[in-house]
Amino acid sequence: MNKPLKEQKSVVIILLSNIFIAFLGVGLVIPVMPSFMNIMNLTGSTMGYLVAVFAVAQLITSPFAGRWVDQIGRKKMITLGLLLFAISELIFGAGTNVWVLYLSRALGGISAAFIMPGVTAYIADITTIKERPKAMGYISAAISTGFIIGPGIGGFLAEFGIRVPFYFAAGIAFIACITSLFILKEPLSKEELAEISTNSKQTNFIGDLKKSFKPMYFIAFIIIFVLAFGLSAYETVFSLFSDHKFGFTPKDIALIITISSIFGVVVQIFMFGKLVDWLGEKKLIQICLIVGVLLAFVSTMVTSFLMVLLVTSFIFLAFDLLRPALTTFLSRAGGKEQGFVAGMNSTYTSLGNIVGPALGGILFDVNIHYPYLFAGLVMLVGLVITVYWKDKQWETSL
Repeated sequence: MNKPLKEQKSVVIILLSNIFIAFLGVGLVIPVMPSFMNIMNLTGSTMGYLVAVFAVAQLITSPFAGRWVDQIGRKKMITLGLLLFAISELIFGAGTNVWVLYLSRALGGISAAFIMPGVTAYIADITTIKERPKAMGYISAAISTGFIIGPGIGGFLAEFGIRVPFYFAAGIAFIACITSLFILKEPLSKEELAEISTNSKQTNFIGDLKKSFKPMYFIAFIIIFVLAFGLSAYETVFSLFSDHKFGFTPKDIALIITISSIFGVVVQIFMFGKLVDWLGEKKLIQICLIVGVLLAFVSTMVTSFLMVLLVTSFIFLAFDLLRPALTTFLSRAGGKEQGFVAGMNSTYTSLGNIVGPALGGILFDVNIHYPYLFAGLVMLVGLVITVYWKDKQWETSL
């Protein structure tokens, strides 16, 4: 527990692989969603609702999952989450009715509520305070890398059938589940789990929610909501926007997302720790929000493949840097209550993922530019909130 990162290398690799595989599964299906939408005669609103159902299930499950991470252990939650993710992808691939797709997305949301807090808490348990920002940056890089390889593989697999990417995602998630089951060890002793479990049992969702309103947590959680809203709204309509406005093929969309993600991963791996040391987490968060706001508006004005690629690369980078900066801050503020912090992080993320895609899908049906404009306005509100983020309030939790 709390050993130097280099001494935990093999465990960290497995944990990062789990996150990578989960988001590889998500990335696989991005290029094929417009085709899937056309085959099943789905509207933009329905596509938004499918993403929102995922988030609703994650929202409902996250507060419980956060406590379960502290009660039954990190390993069990991670392996169970991977199993549920595999099942959800399998169901989506086989689904021919909309209600089956909704069921799949609900299971996917539950799996996300299990995996993310489990991995985040595990990483926090086995790393030192000094090296935690680097580790959280690795988590974000693993997420982005999943998007790098995912769309490329998804576009390739779609040549063999529109449902093949879903089956592939199910298979690799199941392999990750089995691997984690036999290789990972619980990072906390039974005594440590029992102590944390006793404390967590004295709380409930309402209590956790009230606790999240404390100054040391609240603004960070609000920014997490803004991040989730902006990112989910942008990503939900990106492939649809590119297909409808420019006529991009699944391979075109996959290429844009792949190059954008590679750019983000390189910066995260080599620059994130240095940027935090140079700017501090607060300024880095504000800069990322500024970039997100500006590029969300610019996205409605681009007219060429190259410009779409350029704008997408930098807006994804802003989101990719914003995520680990917030997670690092919250992990420091959480102390021994990593389950609570990770669970509420997932809760506020879910709230943003519910509102963002649902509104994004509805607005897309009205005007394809509206989702980007609205996402930009929400991120602007988040930026204004950080202006009133007092330095003393920030520093009290560090």
